[in-house]
Amino acid sequence: MKADPTTLFAHRRVVRPAASGRPRSNLVRRLVPLGWGVASLACFIAAWELAWAAGWADPLLLPPPHIFLRNFASQAQYFIPTDVIGETSNATALKSLAMTIVATTLRVLSGLVLGFVCSVAMGVAIRYFRLLGNLTLPTITLLAPISPIAWLPVAIFLFGIGNAPAVFMVFISLFFVMTVSTISQIDNVSRTHLNVAAVMGATRAQTFRHVILPAILPSLFMVLRMNLFGAWMVVLVAEATGVGSGLGQVVMLARNTFNSSLSFFTMTLIGVTGFAFDVALRIVQRKVLFWVPGNGLGK
Repeated sequence: MKADPTTLFAHRRVVRPAASGRPRSNLVRRLVPLGWGVASLACFIAAWELAWAAGWADPLLLPPPHIFLRNFASQAQYFIPTDVIGETSNATALKSLAMTIVATTLRVLSGLVLGFVCSVAMGVAIRYFRLLGNLTLPTITLLAPISPIAWLPVAIFLFGIGNAPAVFMVFISLFFVMTVSTISQIDNVSRTHLNVAAVMGATRAQTFRHVILPAILPSLFMVLRMNLFGAWMVVLVAEATGVGSGLGQVVMLARNTFNSSLSFFTMTLIGVTGFAFDVALRIVQRKVLFWVPGNGLGK
């Protein structure tokens, strides 16, 4: 008895092409966090402005955003290096402001990259070579609790005045924490995965590349992001005392001259730059951790 083709096809689910609205839904889903971020910032600024309008905040001590942001070009004059003599144009001031932001950002980036690479390499070496671990891990554990700011005199003694002390401070703020975290993450790699790699005849290098490194990278990126904002705090302290230039130096200038508008203006630049840095780091994280659900961002 032959089956009726009409009956067969009647029980099959018809597969239709994906709806054209899916890309739109993805776009909406990505824009929702942006909308909440804008709303959060708007509420914060509105509360600040209302406090000023109601007379609760002294504009000399706590100037609202519309005061310290309206004269952008005049505020940028404070970012011009002190060795520049004579009248300076607004274009020169804005260029100096941009160069100041770039200089601070490069110091943070250099310190984070050096700290990340060296600490991960150190953590792996400690776990692969027992003698090295016995000789260095107690010292690393001893130095880890020391505040990075306490290293500032040492940085100045070693490197003098310039970029090196700031980069060193950022490096120190990450190195010990990341080294200990790397060791901990290696210890927590699934024994099942390691045993499977051993059964398949993987060498130590292959096991590290294909098993250990993919297992520890998501957590290491999380530690890196957690220390990012601490690195910004450290570099500002270093710039204020041991570099002679950068956003930290401008903050110190605002303090010495009791210029609250300049202080809040510079703090705004620091916040915006740090936020952009974090967004860039998340983009890198998505590209690197392509095999992790949510790219290690917890979403």
